[in-house]
Amino acid sequence: MSDKPHDYCGIFGIYNHPEAAVNTYFGLHALQHRGQESAGIVTSWFDPQKSTPVMPQHKDFGLVLNVFEDRKIFTEKLPGQSAIGHNRYSTTGSAANSTNIQPIRVHYKNGNLAIAHNGNLTNSGKLRKKLEDRGVIFQSTSDTELILHLISHSDKATQLDQIMDALKEIKGAYCLVLLTDDKLIAVRDPNGFRPLALAKKDESWVVASETCAFDINDAEYIRDIKPGEVLIIDRQTIEGGEPRSLHLERHEQTGVSQCIFEFVYFARPDSRIFGENTDKVRRKIGKYLAKEHPIPELSKAKSDKAPIVISVPDSSNTAALGYAHENQNMGHDCKYEIGLIRNHYVGRTFISPGQASRDLKVRTKFNTVKGVLQDRIVFLVDDSIVRGTTSAHLVNMIRKAEPKEIHFLVSSPPVVHPCFYGMDFPSPEELIANVYNNDHDRITKAIGVDTLRYLSPKGLVDAVREADPAGMGYCTACFTGNYPVPVPDRMQKEDNEYY
Repeated sequence: MSDKPHDYCGIFGIYNHPEAAVNTYFGLHALQHRGQESAGIVTSWFDPQKSTPVMPQHKDFGLVLNVFEDRKIFTEKLPGQSAIGHNRYSTTGSAANSTNIQPIRVHYKNGNLAIAHNGNLTNSGKLRKKLEDRGVIFQSTSDTELILHLISHSDKATQLDQIMDALKEIKGAYCLVLLTDDKLIAVRDPNGFRPLALAKKDESWVVASETCAFDINDAEYIRDIKPGEVLIIDRQTIEGGEPRSLHLERHEQTGVSQCIFEFVYFARPDSRIFGENTDKVRRKIGKYLAKEHPIPELSKAKSDKAPIVISVPDSSNTAALGYAHENQNMGHDCKYEIGLIRNHYVGRTFISPGQASRDLKVRTKFNTVKGVLQDRIVFLVDDSIVRGTTSAHLVNMIRKAEPKEIHFLVSSPPVVHPCFYGMDFPSPEELIANVYNNDHDRITKAIGVDTLRYLSPKGLVDAVREADPAGMGYCTACFTGNYPVPVPDRMQKEDNEYY
């Protein structure tokens, strides 16, 4: 249904709440945009009949609302005051493998342990071979399972030391929530690729990929979990202390490299990530797009009506507002209008693959407001162009509404490189910028617009910097090819599965 890239996961954890599973359910619902293939929850509680701590779980393929449709799951299957949850997006090759659904739960010599992971390990191949040589049998194709095996094979005495021992071996992008019999542990990799935040709800502590998962649970955002931080929440935390912090060292001499695409597209506009409000950053991105490509430089048609700025809903709405507002500030006449309507009730299986053309799929998801578009000079703002096929069909729809001109503005640079840190793009050969050798005129013609303009990599970074002057470093590898953590040749040359 979309040419957009996919993020791989949303994670959530809560400690010391009588309705831990219910809170996790709502948190996952708020994070549904980060993964729609499967969902799962694991809780921890002490079973008086067995006189032992246990970790019940429920997980399945589908959206959160579908997986947890039966409310008895919460009252009968998932008791306990601590829980972790996971939404998953996967590549096609691994989507049907139920063993990859997270959280993954195990029982080993030091007790119960469950883990949920957002990201991608760049040294997973090396670690997997090392463990297989030791005789380890894998149940899944997930790099998350590697972490559990590293923990169980550590020769350290305590469970926490085993976890720290395992974390020292992994490289790449990872945010983790781990649930033990007595602790909730949150981890963010030393480069800080993916967002992870901490909140408080009464006497409970909560962690989540985005703060929108706190809002739905009426939890108060405290702070971001720092790059390289291992946060330990246990009874000591509840009894008047703060969560304890341990820290991981970077494997390479690189700075913090937070994924800038989180601000461009992934995160919800009502979330706070990387220490800043997403909505604010996207408005700044729209502002810099206007500075680089103001309306008078693009429009050639004569019209007695002001040009209109419209967005491809919904992720581009805020950047389009910023673009229109900055043009107005510069004295350029324009109006922000709603020219495309998105149908939010189209299910993922509304049309099965191969049953209909992409054009029909686009038309089931979007429709034009002809009265807004007719006889107007249209500036269409989108957050990104990946394959370009959906963009071309959208432009064709808008053409049928009889505008004078269509100018396509993209609030990010051309995507020309794959991501190895937990973001799924099509293969490099499918990216429109690569298909046409980054030939601007050919891409413009392929999409069918009068002009096409992208925000530059520098403009994108400058926009984020203006919104968040105290912010850390950002990863722009998908635009520039500058990978902050070395990527093995095997990953660059072969298809890789992400979790």
